[in-house]
Amino acid sequence: MLRAGSYPIAARVAFLVALAGVLLLALFPDWLLQNLGVTFTHHGKLIHAAAFAVLAALGSVGWTKHKAKLIVLLAFSGLAIEVVQGAQLIGRGPDVFDWIADCAGMACGITIASWTKWLAGGLP
Repeated sequence: MLRAGSYPIAARVAFLVALAGVLLLALFPDWLLQNLGVTFTHHGKLIHAAAFAVLAALGSVGWTKHKAKLIVLLAFSGLAIEVVQGAQLIGRGPDVFDWIADCAGMACGITIASWTKWLAGGLP
């Protein structure tokens, strides 16, 4: 069973795993995703927002004293994803609205993490 002091460690591990998953899905070539049966044709912006909400929530629980660095890291990660997708190396295109959805998701994730800490009695 996890103790209150172990939440940041678990959140950090979950954040790193989730970040790796998001980067892989975002940077896999389009043909590979189609061969794997993965399509993101519908609700793309919602998927972006949800992914970055999860990353922001896990990151803010894992690194409670480094939220500004977390926000910068995730914002640049989302921007880097769009730049790489725009390079035509992977057969996908950039979309500035994807990055805006990433940032909106980050705001939601940090808010949710703050609420959960408040509801839990201010655990670190």
